[in-house]
Amino acid sequence: MPNLQLLDLLVRVEQLGSLSKAATSLQLAQPNASRALARLERQIGRPLLVRSSSGSKLTSTGTLVAGWARPLLAAAGEFEAAMASLDHAVHNKLGVLASQTIAESYAPAWLARFQAAYPQVSVHMEVANSTTIMDRILAGDTRLGLIESATVRPGLHTQLIGHDQLILICPAAHPWAHRRSPVSLKQLAGTPLVVREQGSGTRQVLELALADFPITAPAMVASSNAAVIGSVTAGAGPSVISKRSAAPALAQGTIVEVAVAHAHRLRRPLRAIWASGNAPVGPAAHFVQASRPSLPPPQQ
Repeated sequence: MPNLQLLDLLVRVEQLGSLSKAATSLQLAQPNASRALARLERQIGRPLLVRSSSGSKLTSTGTLVAGWARPLLAAAGEFEAAMASLDHAVHNKLGVLASQTIAESYAPAWLARFQAAYPQVSVHMEVANSTTIMDRILAGDTRLGLIESATVRPGLHTQLIGHDQLILICPAAHPWAHRRSPVSLKQLAGTPLVVREQGSGTRQVLELALADFPITAPAMVASSNAAVIGSVTAGAGPSVISKRSAAPALAQGTIVEVAVAHAHRLRRPLRAIWASGNAPVGPAAHFVQASRPSLPPPQQ
């Protein structure tokens, strides 16, 4: 039977459309990946891959083998995750990567619900932006991530756990603070805004919403929601941010919410993510369910 790593490489070539991308996702040098696939072709006795300048495509035999390999890889992932869960059970620890908005505004309630049910499990939550979390999940640094990105990388499985609404905010003294008509997306795109850094789910959703228009360079780039709100309060300019994150400052009156036309384009999904074939088990699966109790158990 072929080595599971060779089969995993073949499946990733099919998913990513490129041998180099598949090799990178497995942290293999491309020459080593090429030799590995050649070895798999010799074992099976038929060509599995057609290479071209535009990428790599599986042959009909390669497609069949990849299809047969997926259940094997999924079963291996389940076995590995189950064995890891034994280690978690012994050490009573759970590591989670969470985006800043989720960590600040949503996770505290989820953690309280989870720890009420599993008081023996210690949760370590590390905060990063959505792009970094996807990179680290694919690299195998951790098993479970919580993001609010509009798009998800190939090789990741997601489960919807909620939605978050972005809103337009400005200083109380800004001309928009007292306007009666909504700000159009075109106006928003043409205004220097205080924005989050590239890789942030908030930044990605904003740029997708404004994609039909030329986007003016930001007034300021901030790496945290608190820095965004502080900059808006100080008069650096308007911003688009999670309504949940802005709620305390809105209640204090230091910033103002401004209506936006087509606000539905600023609504984003909250997702739990994990590597395909490596669904959360044990404490990690329970935590996903604690984030939204009506959810079914995580699937591959």
